[in-house]
Amino acid sequence: MEIIIGLLIIAIGAFCQSSCYVPINKIKNWSWESYWIIQGVFAWLIFPLLGALLAVPAGHSLCELYAGANSFNVWMTLFFGVLWGVGGLTFGLSMRYLGVALGQSIALGTCAGLGTIMGPVLLNVFFPELNALEKLTSAVIIGVVVTLVGIAIIGIAGSMKSASLSEEEKKEAVKDFNFPKGLTIALLAGFMSGCFNVGLTFGAEINYADTDPMFKALPAVLLVTIGGFVTNALYCFYQNQKNHTWSDYAKGDVWGNNLLFCALAGVLWYSQFFGLSLGQGFLQDSPDLLTFSFCILMALNVTFSNVWGILLKEWKGCSTKTITILIIGLLVLIVSSFLPQLLA
Repeated sequence: MEIIIGLLIIAIGAFCQSSCYVPINKIKNWSWESYWIIQGVFAWLIFPLLGALLAVPAGHSLCELYAGANSFNVWMTLFFGVLWGVGGLTFGLSMRYLGVALGQSIALGTCAGLGTIMGPVLLNVFFPELNALEKLTSAVIIGVVVTLVGIAIIGIAGSMKSASLSEEEKKEAVKDFNFPKGLTIALLAGFMSGCFNVGLTFGAEINYADTDPMFKALPAVLLVTIGGFVTNALYCFYQNQKNHTWSDYAKGDVWGNNLLFCALAGVLWYSQFFGLSLGQGFLQDSPDLLTFSFCILMALNVTFSNVWGILLKEWKGCSTKTITILIIGLLVLIVSSFLPQLLA
């Protein structure tokens, strides 16, 4: 029963993340770079900080925790957060050229597979005595492979969509639709985004011994998102300078509206990793699912993003065959979420 609860919590977090781009559509009179960094303040600083504080027992502090942790692990967690930040930037571009459904599917699918594998592999390189590769059991590897198969099937549906629609229909569904360009960017976004889980792997021991298992990952999440915030802030401020959009921040008449929807987008985005941490607390008796939990989160993100894609009519005009292949891909992703437990 605890496993079901854990998976359900992760699924709720995934649904929230897949919904985080909806509030962004309500932001008024701001350029992309302006609203992206403001929602990032909420998504990558404020809410992760509040979450990390839940992992601090009474009489202690976050500063004390980080100061007393292995400095190498702290810096590696931050470093992979910086790399993940690159993935976050290209992630947004992938949806610009492919739409919410297809863009998130390819980027998050790549992120799911690589993120799950890279963490234990790199940890083993630096700390072979931890035997981190033992986490990559056959059940976990099979789960990752099946997840990637599901993503590939969705990619085929996307390719069929690109081939079957006229240019006018593509632009109606996704204004800047460009499958080859979007695919390249989405794969890069997925690879770099996988660094988030690598950061979490290096930061797994950055917590207090008496912290509730449900909150133990949250201090590491904060370090990763701080690293990502630095990357995004540098790029967004560069774009503000390049595009002469510093004036966006002086538009007092839209601040109330935009701040509200940036905060909503931020809390929805952070919910995925808050839910991941809470869900992992219920998966302690299943090592395979614990290792595979990041992949489960990404697979469910893909599933729910395609639900939004359908609601936003991004697949409008596609043939029944294309939609059928899309649904098959989604079903494969859902099955992959339970495979490690079934094969254990």
